[in-house]
Amino acid sequence: MLRLANRNLQVELLDPADDAARRGPRYCRGGYIWQVHDVARGPLVSGPEYPHPDPTPFNGQGLPESLRHRTRDGRPLTWRGAEGLGIGIGKLSAGAGNDVKLEEPCSWAVSGDSTQLVFQTRQEAAGFACELSRKVELRDRAVVSATQLTNVGPTALNLQWFAHPFWALSGGRARVNLPDGTTLPENPGFAVDAAGVLTFRRPFVTPKDDQFALLSLPPGRPLAVTLDHPFLPGVAFSTDFAPDECPVWANARTISVEPYLNLAIPPGETRHWSAEHRFLPV
Repeated sequence: MLRLANRNLQVELLDPADDAARRGPRYCRGGYIWQVHDVARGPLVSGPEYPHPDPTPFNGQGLPESLRHRTRDGRPLTWRGAEGLGIGIGKLSAGAGNDVKLEEPCSWAVSGDSTQLVFQTRQEAAGFACELSRKVELRDRAVVSATQLTNVGPTALNLQWFAHPFWALSGGRARVNLPDGTTLPENPGFAVDAAGVLTFRRPFVTPKDDQFALLSLPPGRPLAVTLDHPFLPGVAFSTDFAPDECPVWANARTISVEPYLNLAIPPGETRHWSAEHRFLPV
């Protein structure tokens, strides 16, 4: 485990060269934030199986991010036949159905100090090639995650990035203050009131009892939400880009608002973006 620390927070990140049992073919391995601790109040983020110490890699824990090699409905993105490039993961192969096997993990160079870590990798597979840099920085009570992706191959990269923060529930429920004008389709799990506050319609009972829905955000604006926290006045989450879509998901252990970014990167070009979690002081 790698660590960042200041007088307020301690951040644990998975070591991409270690922690093998906690890493799968879903989340980016460099800059994977596993837990954030308040120095006085303990762990602050959750997961679908939390507090199990070894959740399944697909579910994970903390504040992971993913560069999707397939869409949610299984449409291939960075694939050519049965071979795929999992950006931030490694060389992939397709099995039966939608099964994915990691054939060769990517190698990372890690540098930094007690307040920031930079993870860098270069990958080639399935006719694609890229350079990826991930920086996680601790700024007072904020954790900032910045990504830079460069297409160094001959073929355009078309993929999706998304953040999947696993926030802690308060008394088994959540209250999330959404941007003005946000709407949500009718569903049995969530409601959004006239003030733009998302709440649970019912308690979720088990880790497998969950709800997924797509938020309709005001167009053209970076995302900014705040939510309740069981030990703090709240958490503020923001991006420096306008999401292309934004699911919300919850179960009995956690809630997540998941901003998506659709990326089309021609050869030789670079894209960069960032997200911030600010843990409000008591």
